[in-house]
Amino acid sequence: MDASRIDYEHLLKLRLVVARFGEMDLARWWNTKGMLSRMGEMALRRGFPRSHFFAQARAVFAVAADRCRRVFDPPEGVMLWKLPATVENEFDSHWATWTESGSDWRPFFEQLQAVEATNLLAALQRLHLVSDAESDQARKLRRAADNRAVPIPGPAPLDRQTLALLAAGFFRGEPGEPAIPYVKLTTP
Repeated sequence: MDASRIDYEHLLKLRLVVARFGEMDLARWWNTKGMLSRMGEMALRRGFPRSHFFAQARAVFAVAADRCRRVFDPPEGVMLWKLPATVENEFDSHWATWTESGSDWRPFFEQLQAVEATNLLAALQRLHLVSDAESDQARKLRRAADNRAVPIPGPAPLDRQTLALLAAGFFRGEPGEPAIPYVKLTTP
């Protein structure tokens, strides 16, 4: 696994949109309510004037990852919140840079605050995080028989397209009932 080939900013944005979409005031998948909304910004801005956006994100990411593992934890695969350790470590190493440039992220977080619980795929496309082709691929994905997971055909490489499908596949979830997209990765 070559973690240096991952676009970590893209991964962050994918996780942010899915995290916001899954909050209790929208799809009701995990137990955060508006943490990535304007309300969450107001609650954390005073204590974290330069890094409140990323403090909000960290909180929701932790809750979303835990909830997804409880719903479906693929034994031989990865999901949006459980990538190989080298990728997760590299992702974490970018936080300091992103936090220091917090004002540059304001436009994206403002767009994120406007996400509605009507259509995750449309939100991902509107924010230019999934292409039309990736959106079409996501529409072909189906929930597993137990309704807890969304298998992505694989094995697949961990690339931009696979990450996009790991995020977009969440659109198969229903209010209060997430369906966790996962894929088995190709071995190097």
